[in-house]
Amino acid sequence: MGGPVDADTDSPEYPRTDDVRDTPARRPVSILAVDIGGTKVALRHEDGGAPPYEAVVRWSDGASRADDLALLRAAVAAVPGGSRAVGLSLPATVDVSGTVTSWPNRPSWVGLDWAGVVADLFPATPAATADDGDLAALAEAEHAGRSDVLYLGVGTGVGGGVVSAGRPVPRQGRGSCEVGHVVVALDGPRCDCGRRGCLQAIASGPAVLRTASRARGYETGYDELREGWRAGAPWADVAVRVAGRALAAAVVGVGELLRVDLAVIGGGFAAGVPDLTAVVADQVADYARVGHPVPAVRAAALGGASSLHGAVSLARSLRVGAPR
Repeated sequence: MGGPVDADTDSPEYPRTDDVRDTPARRPVSILAVDIGGTKVALRHEDGGAPPYEAVVRWSDGASRADDLALLRAAVAAVPGGSRAVGLSLPATVDVSGTVTSWPNRPSWVGLDWAGVVADLFPATPAATADDGDLAALAEAEHAGRSDVLYLGVGTGVGGGVVSAGRPVPRQGRGSCEVGHVVVALDGPRCDCGRRGCLQAIASGPAVLRTASRARGYETGYDELREGWRAGAPWADVAVRVAGRALAAAVVGVGELLRVDLAVIGGGFAAGVPDLTAVVADQVADYARVGHPVPAVRAAALGGASSLHGAVSLARSLRVGAPR
């Protein structure tokens, strides 16, 4: 999606890794972060030195847009205390007017006036929305103390973001880093976007399960994949290594263009597959060319909560408003 969508006035710039440090003097007294995903919504409310409030609510299968928004509204209403700034993480593509133009995981949201929804949820509070991959990259870069980082989030899809010179790129207003739609296999499987060979079509959670099912000969679920991988089952090995090779190709390609020195592998699906990061790192090393170091590869330090913590950083970067 485009850079942050501000529900109050003009869109703010993304925070930098060096201006969102967790210091009491810099943060708003009370902030709310909302991480909206394809299967769930995570919330984190921070209020000074008090323990943070965290909650997760899951979308209902087959729910309508109205049902989704009612669930979101109820989750926000359940947050204790007021908020003086709100950061929201969203994987959908949103145009400059604040309208959702694409979201394969929640197609009913296409056409939604997201800016209007945010303004309705937080009418008197500064609130900004940014791409979930961009925010995850920002949070992981901040945590690692690095200025040039690629983040790949493997879940229902493959999201991602790049931090260069301490700031997410592309710059605000130029769209998000759609690394999940980088073509890594010219004759690869069809992606939800209509193209063939996108990273997401090979390395997303559903794509890995499809590969495992083909190799095994019958439908395979996530828990079975994890058990098979731990047990060294050939069909699971094939599925994980195909995904690892595709992720490595994306890491090396982005590294050549933007000279990131760290690639972070995160997302809920990746977190549940032991050693996926090591598989990617080995493949990245195989793609190295003489005299050109490849990015280091690490698992996300913040686990599946990278984009939520990025939304926290976004909220902290906003000017302080009145409590919600």
